[in-house]
Amino acid sequence: MKLDRHSVILQLIEEMDIETQEELAQELKKRGFDVTQATVSRDIKELRLVKVLSSSGTYKYAAIDQTDAGVSDRLIRIFSESVVSMDYANNLIVIKTFSGGAMAAAAAIDALNWNEIIGCIAGDDAILIIVKNNELVKGVIQRFNKLLK
Repeated sequence: MKLDRHSVILQLIEEMDIETQEELAQELKKRGFDVTQATVSRDIKELRLVKVLSSSGTYKYAAIDQTDAGVSDRLIRIFSESVVSMDYANNLIVIKTFSGGAMAAAAAIDALNWNEIIGCIAGDDAILIIVKNNELVKGVIQRFNKLLK
């Protein structure tokens, strides 16, 4: 039931500008889901939905990987303000961040959806990034450096 609800939520926010939890709850009820505001709040947290500026100038819910430029700019700013240093070996990149900054910076990296990156793992102050192959690493580092400026 929860997976079905999550699927419908993702479909709703893609098709409609959902501005509030109450509006999302109403739309779910129209589709046969008996939800409370608390349930919708948990779903938003579990799905990692964020509020972004819509084309009409209002805020709406969006999935982190489908965000518009406003959220991308915010994530890039978080990334650039967190990074202390970068280094690499073979197809692995290690990014050092300020203490507590790695998770946010890794979320920003994930949101970029760069094809060269297989994935990343964050700790408290370091991120391990796995790149598809050694030849792509320098290009990825260059792209990260552009984000830092």
